[in-house]
Amino acid sequence: MVPLTMAQAGQTVIIHKISGKEEVRQHLAELGFVVDSDVTVVSEMSGNLIVQVKDSRIALDKTMANRIVVSEMKRGKGA
Repeated sequence: MVPLTMAQAGQTVIIHKISGKEEVRQHLAELGFVVDSDVTVVSEMSGNLIVQVKDSRIALDKTMANRIVVSEMKRGKGA
């Protein structure tokens, strides 16, 4: 298991755990970041990410992305 910041562009991962205060975890859950859901990294720049969650693209700064622990990395589309 690794933080979301370790995933590369084009990679789809599964959320294993979300750390942080309850209000932070609740905010991320409202955005679609829930345990056992898939997230695809669209792009990465200096640890900041744009990710695809369900039908939405969301920008996450490095600090927030580090709170999302992912596992079971799979190949991205077209790989």
